[in-house]
Amino acid sequence: MKNVTYKPYIAIAIGVAAISFSAILVRYSNADSGVMAFYRLFFSSMILLPLFFRGPIKEVTRFGFREWVLTTISGIFLAFHFILWFESLRYTSVASSTVLVTMQPLFAFVGAFFLFKERVTGGVLVSVVLAMAGSIIIGAGDFSAEGEALYGDVLAILSCALITAYFLLGQVLRRKIGLTAYTFSVYSMSAAVLGIYVWITGESFGPYPGVEWGIFLLLAVIPTLFGHSLLNWALGWVSSTTISMAILFEPVGASILAYYLFQEYISLTQAIGSALILFGLSCFILMTNRTSSVKGAE
Repeated sequence: MKNVTYKPYIAIAIGVAAISFSAILVRYSNADSGVMAFYRLFFSSMILLPLFFRGPIKEVTRFGFREWVLTTISGIFLAFHFILWFESLRYTSVASSTVLVTMQPLFAFVGAFFLFKERVTGGVLVSVVLAMAGSIIIGAGDFSAEGEALYGDVLAILSCALITAYFLLGQVLRRKIGLTAYTFSVYSMSAAVLGIYVWITGESFGPYPGVEWGIFLLLAVIPTLFGHSLLNWALGWVSSTTISMAILFEPVGASILAYYLFQEYISLTQAIGSALILFGLSCFILMTNRTSSVKGAE
């Protein structure tokens, strides 16, 4: 690891703050979920286009059939992740939706267990159970308070499963291509999928008032490019465990913003459930990192 200064941690803090705005921007928009997702990834692709043509395009021209299939499937998973997550924010609170989507490491663990037969330790199993118990508590509280909120929770969990599948496929693709080539290819493919989805479902591509176009552009710039780019840059200085732990603060930041901007109060069940999920995820990340370190030393 390189000599670490305070700059990567400032970048991580800004990056987490940036991705915390994603749910807030979605809440401010009156557009359909598919339209928001389409323009988020369309504008992201357009912003990356000049950088893509500076060199990474050569990597894409060398794609074989397997790479194109994986890119297409990744784009589909990412597209429907955004649709389901944006839709969940119409039914449940920002706090519940963001904390449930943050359970991605657990879904990745389940996928790795079944696909790669990874070993399960007692500590990892306990952390998974804690996080799952937290999600059940949130769901039970939302069900007793309002049936629609539980529906939103289910959408958030499904979107979490889809983003996990997207990341698992991304790990395979990233072994062969660079970050910019991968990001542009998947974002543009996902935008194409979303464009077809919007057309089939009859959602409107426009016209929209200037405020909506501003929200679409901000969704592309702040959480997608600015937030994730800073976190990717920080990976050159700190461990992936540090990044994973930092991302757990996204629901915290989003909940604070929702409280001040939308007067969304966090119920007791949401607070307890969220605390269990975040604690379980923290234990899970630390334990899986320790297991990886032991394997590396063997």
